Amino acid sequence: MRCKLIAVLYGLTFSAVALASDEAGLAAVRELGRLNGQTLACGQKNAASWIRVLMLNHAPKTRMYGEAYEEGTQETFLAHGKGTPCPDSAELGARLDEAARRLKAVLPAAGQVPAGHNAGESVPNAIAPRYLLQDPNGRAVTNEDFLGRFQLVAFGYTSCPDVCPTTMLEMKEVLRLLGEQAERLQPVFITVDPERDSAQVLREYAAAFDARILGLRGSEALTRRAANEFRVRFEKVRDPAAPPDAYTVDHSAGMILLGPDGRTILRFAYATPARQMAERIGALVREEKDRAPGAAPRPAR
Repeated sequence: MRCKLIAVLYGLTFSAVALASDEAGLAAVRELGRLNGQTLACGQKNAASWIRVLMLNHAPKTRMYGEAYEEGTQETFLAHGKGTPCPDSAELGARLDEAARRLKAVLPAAGQVPAGHNAGESVPNAIAPRYLLQDPNGRAVTNEDFLGRFQLVAFGYTSCPDVCPTTMLEMKEVLRLLGEQAERLQPVFITVDPERDSAQVLREYAAAFDARILGLRGSEALTRRAANEFRVRFEKVRDPAAPPDAYTVDHSAGMILLGPDGRTILRFAYATPARQMAERIGALVREEKDRAPGAAPRPAR
């Protein structure tokens, strides 16, 4: 009798935890919908693209979650028509960051319903660099677009006299040395000089080294936010006597490797030999492949 009572109580407790988890997930998705409605009403397309990616990658594909998202979207879209003002870029950025943090805390994996978590168990929410930028074709690109692949990221600018060309040559050589394994890696070059690095300039610059390198750019605010996420520093250096568009950009050098989950794995110092980087990345790619479901065991050495 006592065992049955314990089982019943355990079932009730588990149901309560599952319900609480569902409510937290639905609340996070509904808030994301509210932000979506506001960005759509205010014509903020880049932010709306980021929200859509977050929704696709984290919200369970169920009617319940879809309705919560739509309810939130309609709520703020209609409110805007009644005079609700549009937020400025700083306020919107802060709200997006908070909504993304909350969503990933309660729904940490793509399409995962967190009902199975034990009461009191914290959900892992490792910090990963986030960004919202544009490719040379004007398409909004975020860190969420590359989940499932490694990313090798470098910051710089196209008129950089020495450090950046050297870094890009190293990136090109890493891709060559990786061979077929390079298919698991997305090389990225983020400009810290969007004022002069137009989409066309960035496209031609990246392609001159390797067509697989993706050049990204954004507004001053979005570039600064991306750099902060990667803990990269940059600032313009001007000569008072020079024309306004004659300046250099002092910036952190080196490359950053992100894993398939978007978290930082390694930081390669500037001038690290390409062969050394390729060997390290290749080893990580093999390890990731071995961990994949259904992978055959590696032979003993």
